[in-house]
Amino acid sequence: MTGFVPPPFPQDRLGELRVIAGRVPGGAVDTSIGTPVDPMPEVALAALRAAAPGSTGYPPSVGTPALRDAAAGWMERRFGVAVAPEQVAACVGTKEVVASLPRLLSLRDPSRDTVLYPAVSYPTYEMGARLAGLRAVPVPVDEHWRLDVSGVEPDDAGRALVLWLNEPANPTGASTPPDELARLVAWGRRHGAIVASDECYAEFTYDTGGDPAPPVSALAGGSDGVLAVHSLSKRSNMAGLRAGFVAGDAELVGYLAEVRRHAGMIVAAPVQAAAAAALDDDLHVHEQRERYRQRRATALEALGRGGLVHDGGTSTFYLWLRDGTGAGDGWEIATRLAERGLVVAPGELYGPAGRDHARLSLTVTDERLAMALDRLATAAA
Repeated sequence: MTGFVPPPFPQDRLGELRVIAGRVPGGAVDTSIGTPVDPMPEVALAALRAAAPGSTGYPPSVGTPALRDAAAGWMERRFGVAVAPEQVAACVGTKEVVASLPRLLSLRDPSRDTVLYPAVSYPTYEMGARLAGLRAVPVPVDEHWRLDVSGVEPDDAGRALVLWLNEPANPTGASTPPDELARLVAWGRRHGAIVASDECYAEFTYDTGGDPAPPVSALAGGSDGVLAVHSLSKRSNMAGLRAGFVAGDAELVGYLAEVRRHAGMIVAAPVQAAAAAALDDDLHVHEQRERYRQRRATALEALGRGGLVHDGGTSTFYLWLRDGTGAGDGWEIATRLAERGLVVAPGELYGPAGRDHARLSLTVTDERLAMALDRLATAAA
């Protein structure tokens, strides 16, 4: 019998595209991965430096009081959601939570064996289910790329351990209106599924005019049976430090904190100090939000002239592109752009329903983005 064989890592499938783009004078501009390039806030760097000398002992796995207080305070300021510090637990970046949560929750409740996740979404939702030995069942998305739970089969709903939400969504940039988000949470509760809401991009929610818009949280209607996942990676350009937190249902957070403590899942003490400082500061986030807003507007205009249409939502720093003529799938779009020195991620990496699209991340410097867009304009002339 053959055991689990990990599939190719999604980004590893882009090797040939990177080779093609690298041959273009000036080299490849890689927008396929959403890895931050802008400055880390000075408040975080100062806290990191100050905490390092005293970090000779083990920090608390659940998170320092300062970090948990800061996370609860930020949730209140940003979402109007009241969670106590005891309803917050630190995590080593949020990808490890997405990947490990189904397994940990299945140990708590082995009677359920299914993880529901958006049909077009971050691949780790599916992988977390597979790593747990659970059924990974994609939930259809509607014409606005929002989760459509009416498409969930009754048997799958009854077996669901976790329902993943992503607000706002990667890769599509779709935002869910508050009343619709509340209905999704209610659906999960009605079927006995734990609602896990990945809200890592909440700081980058924009309206149809491109202006900042208030974010929403699955915790707005209460924390019973709900976990919200948040990260400092994009909010504060701290992806390399691996810091985030999970907040919500007190019993679930307490359970996860204890299991993670046994497993040695601990955020380094200086990183916890930096995360607390970053969560207490909103100014640097306003600046980052404006950077992405400007890049988004610039890229949309230039890509539109090149025949590519963004038909995703208005939020995040991702553009969800298709060919305006309807010709070519995501791999063909990606190949065409690679020949002009720009690397994007074919939409099929985010599920078969994304095959006609490609994702472009705005996590590149203004200078590199301008060079990439200039190349596209020159090729189209």
